[in-house]
Amino acid sequence: MPVDPCRFYLINVADTCSVWNVLSSRVLYTASLAANCTFSCTGFVYYECMHKPRKQISNEDAELQRRLQQAKEKGQFQTYYIDIDDLNDLEILEKRQNLSKGELSSLVFAKRTRQAFFTDDQGARNLACLCMESKMVQTTTQLFGWLIYVGLLSDSDKDAVIKEHLDFKRPLRKYFEEIYVRALECKLAYPAR
Repeated sequence: MPVDPCRFYLINVADTCSVWNVLSSRVLYTASLAANCTFSCTGFVYYECMHKPRKQISNEDAELQRRLQQAKEKGQFQTYYIDIDDLNDLEILEKRQNLSKGELSSLVFAKRTRQAFFTDDQGARNLACLCMESKMVQTTTQLFGWLIYVGLLSDSDKDAVIKEHLDFKRPLRKYFEEIYVRALECKLAYPAR
């Protein structure tokens, strides 16, 4: 499913991997805030990010946890709790594949509240596109491309975002490179207004 860098919904419910990916780059996150993007997560995602037991917490994990805590304290990342009735969406549960509780709770909450579902997990994206409007399913790559397209990230910011992302051992470099080219093509063909 192709990612469109010409559009991005500003209100997002993020799953765990997308929380880490957007926070891995201060340049990307700052530009998204300047664009008035908002991110929230469910209690399940917050638990997975902050409290889920790990064999070992790397320096990168500890820094991402610190960044999430700071963003939460500043009101930039809201946490919403869902109840058991929210998880009774049979359409989603019947097709859930091997998704985590964080991904499922984010998808259910985004669908119920009519917000965009922000995920970088391919399985979660595929399921979300079956259960809600596909244009409401977004990725960190799409955010990056859109910020390039609307001019909130510059050509020089691209390398900074990728470097910061790689410093945290995050996996999106190839996709950032691809969407960067697509965003520039769109910028030439359809200038942002």
